[in-house]
Order: sequence, then structure tokens, then C-alpha cells
Amino acid sequence: MRPFNMELDPETTLSHAGRSLGECLDHTVPSRPPSPNDTADDAPSSSRRALEDTLSCLDDGTDAVACTSGRSAVEAVAGLLDADAHVLCAQDCGPTTTSALADEDRLSVSYEDVSDREALTNAVQPNTAALWIESPSHPQLRVHDLETLAAFAEANDLLLIVDNTALSPVLQRPIEHGADLVVYTTTHHLTGQSDVDGGAVVARTDAQAESLHAAARTHDATASPFNSWLHLRDLKALPARIQQHETNARSLAYDLNEHSAVEQVFYPGLRNHPDHATARDQQDGYGHLVSVALDPDQIDVNRFLAATDLFTVQEGPGGVSSRIERPDAGPDGLVRLSIGTESTTDLEADLAHAFDAARIDDVDPTAPARAPVPVTNHSTEPRRSPAPVQ
Repeated sequence: MRPFNMELDPETTLSHAGRSLGECLDHTVPSRPPSPNDTADDAPSSSRRALEDTLSCLDDGTDAVACTSGRSAVEAVAGLLDADAHVLCAQDCGPTTTSALADEDRLSVSYEDVSDREALTNAVQPNTAALWIESPSHPQLRVHDLETLAAFAEANDLLLIVDNTALSPVLQRPIEHGADLVVYTTTHHLTGQSDVDGGAVVARTDAQAESLHAAARTHDATASPFNSWLHLRDLKALPARIQQHETNARSLAYDLNEHSAVEQVFYPGLRNHPDHATARDQQDGYGHLVSVALDPDQIDVNRFLAATDLFTVQEGPGGVSSRIERPDAGPDGLVRLSIGTESTTDLEADLAHAFDAARIDDVDPTAPARAPVPVTNHSTEPRRSPAPVQ
């Protein structure tokens, strides 16, 4: 008989999410969903515990807490820190993190370039308790070296908190690289449907996990049984979705990099990306996000956004439907694409139509394109083998 206390790959873990399977997956959920009217205060939720088991297994943590939203997950982590503690936050963290931390009156927060070791060292204060980062970052997809930052955090007695929403634990597992806590907005990549609110935090230690559960209960931020059941249902297809996301993103990044009306493409799979080597070694793929700096002398950016049909502004990033947005930060003309699972050909045609519709009339459309920069294919490039799930 196959021993089910053996290590499982992420694909297997997700295919069996919600089953009792050895020491890691030890909560079974009913095949029929709980009532949408059930709350987290009702009888202990096997759906929620099964979701937490699955997420902690995937990230190699000891436990996880499933929350009502990404913001509530940030608030649960903030609740672990002492009053008047100082948080060092990467200056390129996304709005979910920065807006939630801004509302934490009991904490002080400073924003730093975490790639600048001298600046980071100088920013540490006697009451600094945590280093909070997002990798890849918002919106230019910088990839931070997690092991280097983990060593820095340990040397300064800081918690290393990593928002891993953009990649999911299928492509990156920060605890393997020294992180203490891993934060997710599960509404995005993990569910894929963009219609179920949720967040989660995975903890390295049992003590952290116990405190997180208490903080989530205090903030009334524990995920409902019904939403947890929907998450488990959607997680089963996550590896297949990620494969199609990345196939599309890689193809579009290459095409956009050749376009004469594009000044720069930000995609870690491009070999000219400043953090390409770090992404290659640290991640098991490059993800679904592609940021593009359009040439504002050639393209009217607002018209470009309005001209896309398949790339919408309604869906959340990381879903099966593609999304386009104009970030608040970044160079003029920057747009961020969240690449869905549609046909690559259809997505390419949609962007081609948007370029035609948004072109400024006095620009020569026959101007030569820049030389392309190759995109690294994670399926053929030598890399480390993904660590199995405990």
C-alpha cells in the first residue's frame, strides 16, 4: 500500500485538497458545500481547516489562517506585532499591504528600497520588528532575493513577511528561503474566479500560527465555511491554470518586447530583466503579470486601455480572465497586464487592435522595432527541482 505520509508534489496536494491524506492533509470536507449563511462563529469549520491545511502544506509552514480578505490577512499579521513597533516595508509593495498598514495607528511604517543594503541597515530602529516585502513587486515586477533578506532579518531580529500573491505557492515558497510569514490575497490567483473574497497567512512556527488565529478571531476576520469550500474547489485546478497563465504571459512578453510603440517590458522571464537570475533560481516559473511601458509619444494610453475587449478592468488580477490597469506608480505610459487563460492568439489580436486604435496619428507606423530580448522558458531552462510538499 502507498504510504500517504510521504512527501507530495504541489500538483498532487491540490488535486486532493479537502481530503484526509496523511499527516499534512488531515481534514475532510463534505462533497456538498456548507450554507452561505454559515458564519465563522458556527460549529468548527472543516472546510476552513482543510483550506488552512492545504495552504500550509503547499508553503511548508506549520499552519495557516484563512481570512475574509487580503486586507484582513495583513491586519492579522499586524496584530502579532507589539504596540508602537516599527515595520520596514518595501517601497514597491502593493496597495493592499500599504493601505492596510497605513491604517494601523499602533504601528509606525517606513518604506525603503530593500535592494539597497546600506539604506535598509540605516532604516532599522530599536523598535523595528518586521521586514515586509512583496516579490515580484508592484508594479515593475522586481524580484527580491529572499535568502539575502532572510539573513538580514535574522541578523536584526526581525520577522520576514513576504506577500506571495503574485506567484502562489506553486511557483514560489518563501518559507523555504527563510521567510517567517507568507501573506496571500486569495481572491486573485488562488481561486482564479475573482468572485470569492479571501486572504491567508502561512506561518513558519506553531506559536506564530496560534497568535494569527487569535488575531483573526479578534478582528472577526476568519473565513466563512462557504467561502473556504469555494476556495478548495478552485484550488484543485490551480496548477493547470498557472501553466496556461505562464504560457500566455511568456508569449505576450516576447511579442510586446518587439513592438515599436513599447519602450520597455517588465517581465522576469526576459533575460534583460534586472532580476532575471534571481527569479530563475528562486522561482519555479515567472508568473502571469507583465508590465509594459508604452511610448506616450506614439500611444494614447487611455485610449489603449479603452480599446481592449478581452483585457478588462472588471476582473481581479490572477483570474482566468485577463485584466489591464494603469498603476499609480511607475513611469509615464505604464500599464500592467494580468494574463488569463484565454487563447494566446486571441489575446495577441486584442492587444494588436488596441495598439491600432490608440496610435497617435502623426507617428509613422512603419518605424523599425527594437531588437527582441529572448524570454527564458522555465520548461527548458536548467533550474532547481521544486521541493516536494511535506
